[in-house]
Amino acid sequence: MKISVITVTYNSAATLLDTVASVLGQTHPAVEYLIVDGGSTDHTLAKLAPYREQIDCLISEPDEGMYDAMNKGIAHATGDVVAILNSDDVYADSEVLSKIAALFQDAALDCVYGNLHYVASNDLSRVVRDWQAGGYAPGLFRRGWHPPHPSFFVRRGVYERLGGFRPDLRIAADYEFMLRALERAGCPVAYLDTVLVKMRTGGASNRSLGNIWKANRECFRAWRMNGYGRCTAALATAAKPLGKLKQLRRG
Repeated sequence: MKISVITVTYNSAATLLDTVASVLGQTHPAVEYLIVDGGSTDHTLAKLAPYREQIDCLISEPDEGMYDAMNKGIAHATGDVVAILNSDDVYADSEVLSKIAALFQDAALDCVYGNLHYVASNDLSRVVRDWQAGGYAPGLFRRGWHPPHPSFFVRRGVYERLGGFRPDLRIAADYEFMLRALERAGCPVAYLDTVLVKMRTGGASNRSLGNIWKANRECFRAWRMNGYGRCTAALATAAKPLGKLKQLRRG
């Protein structure tokens, strides 16, 4: 089973090599690695030069934001399963993709997800938030639940069937896609109760109070895009921050 891993990057020279090493160090024998760069002006491309032969697809050109770049990666992916690992994230260990591939041997499954550690930006070993996702049941999104997107693996056919990310959502298109796939489309999903990804703090959705506000507004829009009423959208969006407080306590 081939797993396509897509890394989206823009001026990420400071962190990208950690991401690359965690992908290239996977023990799973069939990994396709795609990097989509938004036309970086720092040393990102120079740092990738020593790994060029191990990167199956490298695109570097201006884009319309990170979700547009993710869609480019999906369009070029040829694997059975697609993973997205951004340029400040790393896989928790070298066996992550092997564990994922084992679960996808069940042909009925469309999606697999696991847990995530938010870590300090300068210390990948220091856990700040412990995101224990827990098992999925229909309706959980209404209570503020959703899986961590970096640990969300999807069969490529799901993107072909449901479409990719909405680039008009600048911060929460990953949330909208998971809502669309799990709640609206009812894609069969499995939960792997282990940490799959370490994610540095300071991502787009939580970089500032302003971005948190924008992300929540986009989550509200995500519900409306999928045909849900304003009351449902408002209550689900309001419930999301409560889960983050629990993660902070565990971290």
